[in-house]
Amino acid sequence: MNWVTKMFSSSIGQKFIMALTGLFLCSFLVIHMVGNLQLFKADDGLAFNTYAVFMTTFPVIKFVSYVLYASIIFHAIKGLMLVSKNNKARPVKYAVQNGAANSHWTSRSMGILGTLVLVFIVIHMKNFWFEYKFGHEVGYTSYFTNIATGETGSRAMEAEYKQHNKIEETMVSSPDGQQYKIVVVKDLYKEVATEFKEWWLVALYVLCMFAVAFHLYHGFQSAFQTLGINHSKYNGLIKFIGIWVFSVLIPAGFAAMPIFFFFK
Repeated sequence: MNWVTKMFSSSIGQKFIMALTGLFLCSFLVIHMVGNLQLFKADDGLAFNTYAVFMTTFPVIKFVSYVLYASIIFHAIKGLMLVSKNNKARPVKYAVQNGAANSHWTSRSMGILGTLVLVFIVIHMKNFWFEYKFGHEVGYTSYFTNIATGETGSRAMEAEYKQHNKIEETMVSSPDGQQYKIVVVKDLYKEVATEFKEWWLVALYVLCMFAVAFHLYHGFQSAFQTLGINHSKYNGLIKFIGIWVFSVLIPAGFAAMPIFFFFK
């Protein structure tokens, strides 16, 4: 076990863990992005609210979420420590230095970009995760779906309404014999829609998505190099995924959400 301790306390070992946690966080971004696409469905938030309940109650997801939180904290703290260590190792800069000739500016700005991403995560968790789990502003909404036609309507429950579970489903019959599925669920969708009516918050999210894009532009490809997965056969694919998926598609998708609600 001594070699394990030495491995993960060394600079190489720490960079190895940074790469693993970084790729794990990238995988989470994909899942989070797919789930949040439910926000665009024209169902008053039923699909998104159902997804939010699943993500916060399913035992396996809950366990993985704790690993996610630990990964975020470790990746952020260790990243800042490595940047600080590298800066201390070069206390005196060359009189004439052309950094652009040796590396992309994103690789030289990972500390700043990572800090901006961390600030964004804290704000995001406070506005939505904390409010959803512990706040008092997120209320409940009742959705009623006609089984025969598939049409869905909704109405907000009274502010003081509470129920034991985040979601409860029942089947009822109307006087004319129509069957309805009633879903009463904690309404995170409405909280999202309300928060993103604030122009400054929308602007902050969009700007932070630029920081995420540039952070991943270098970080995704760098993680594979650190893990030793560096070969001409698949370097092109890694670069393509790093740029077009993690530096363009995913940040653009997340940025589109606040913009959508602001102009909705």
